[in-house]
Amino acid sequence: MSAPGGAAGGGGKKGELYKESVRKKDTRTSNIESAKAVADAVRTSLGPRGMDKMVAAPNGEVIITNDGATILQKMTVTQPAAKMLVELSKSQDVVAGDGTTSVVVICGALLKKCQDLLERGVHPTVISDSFNKAAQKACEILESIAIPVDLNDREALIRAATTSLSSKVVSQYSNLLSPMAVDSVLKVIDPARPNMLDLRDIRVISKAGGTVDDSELIEGLVFDHKAAKAAGGPTKVEKAKIALIQFCVSPPKTDLENNVVVSDYTQMDRVYKEERNYILGLVKKIKASGCNVLLIQKSILRDATTELALHYLAKAKIMVVRDIEREDIEFISKTLGCLPIAHVDHMKPEKLGSAALVEEVEVGRGRVVKITGIENKGRTATVLLRGSNKLVLEEADRSLHDALCVIRCLVNKRFMIPGGASPEMNINLGLAQWSKTLVGMEAYCVRGFAEAMEVVPYTLAENAGLNPINIVTQLRQLHASGEKAAGINVRKGCITNMLEEKVVQPLLVTSSAITLATECVRMILKIDDIVPTR
Repeated sequence: MSAPGGAAGGGGKKGELYKESVRKKDTRTSNIESAKAVADAVRTSLGPRGMDKMVAAPNGEVIITNDGATILQKMTVTQPAAKMLVELSKSQDVVAGDGTTSVVVICGALLKKCQDLLERGVHPTVISDSFNKAAQKACEILESIAIPVDLNDREALIRAATTSLSSKVVSQYSNLLSPMAVDSVLKVIDPARPNMLDLRDIRVISKAGGTVDDSELIEGLVFDHKAAKAAGGPTKVEKAKIALIQFCVSPPKTDLENNVVVSDYTQMDRVYKEERNYILGLVKKIKASGCNVLLIQKSILRDATTELALHYLAKAKIMVVRDIEREDIEFISKTLGCLPIAHVDHMKPEKLGSAALVEEVEVGRGRVVKITGIENKGRTATVLLRGSNKLVLEEADRSLHDALCVIRCLVNKRFMIPGGASPEMNINLGLAQWSKTLVGMEAYCVRGFAEAMEVVPYTLAENAGLNPINIVTQLRQLHASGEKAAGINVRKGCITNMLEEKVVQPLLVTSSAITLATECVRMILKIDDIVPTR
């Protein structure tokens, strides 16, 4: 029994073996265990055959989703280390937008390996540094199997979006949603700055009623409001001149709460008369600028419009859409090519946007205002999503966002890799071979990292109801014999070439998942004590 002690004392390198105090060990174990528990909670929702989770909030709200980031965000996690996994999936959502479940599952598997290595007496810092090197090597391996992609190749982009949607609740509609996501991104990309894509330029409006099949990409702009037609104003305007105003068409108020006591009728008439003249003056100025569609920003301090104002605007044949949110102003002015107007004296014809048609149309149970045929339209896109109920709509919205993020990844880093757990298997083999060239504890740790990568094919097979051990062994054998694109075909229940099956994903999704997961594991490893503060 004296061998390990002797090795640590004199024979081996100093500090190769590591004995730690009980307290530090307990802290580490509890951190790793709780983080693994979080990872196991979302593990079953990985892949196209993954299960969905029903999240019930305390206020009675129910969400059905299998988006890792959404599930973890809604989960009430109290353990500090487990919270790091929630943050991890959030940061993956920000960087790549997809692969939020994979990143947590990979992190869980790496932590499990850490536990084995710690029990063998490897020092946490050694594990941490080796994992860092392994993650860098893994990214190099991924780049070696990546296929460059051209943004003009619409089919390739649609394939990547379809892969992202295949694991979602709305996967049966992927042949409609994928082209929609791709077309909206291609509309928004500016040829002058091809690497910049702001998803805020793509607006998704959800309307209940109908099915997801009724969703459409709209050439123009849609408002989720009815036109204000209380006074019989128009609901359809051709050759529209559109003004986006940020002032109120209502009598002015004093800044403080003041009461004016009016004692006789003649004075009261004067007040009404003044009010009427004031509003008439506003309407005349608006009409003089040639405007016939008025978009009015929501106001908190005053009524944006009064009954009287609507009456005069209706007489002037001006269509009114009220309650435009403050954050939509930028998007609307970009789309219509008009400027927001803050004061009635600034109503000039050059500040107006023009469109062929503005009309109110019925969608499902509600009505929306649709603007089509916009002249010199900005680089924006509007998607109208439909769904039979709120749950489907919300999930469709999240899935579409993931698909848009996948295309954004391809815009930022124009490489694709095969999907279906094939990249993870490539990393596994590449790192296993590389670990044979290393010496000491580093080799053990890198081999541990390589083995942890098998969790993705294993989980994919398990969720699809296949025999995981058989499938992973077969997959390893095929990759060892040089079939780099072999992956698990979940639909057929066997292993096929992923590029022939058109299952591809952006390089950025997998590489950022591995980098982020490794960072998170290193952070958890370095913690040896939790200090509560009062």
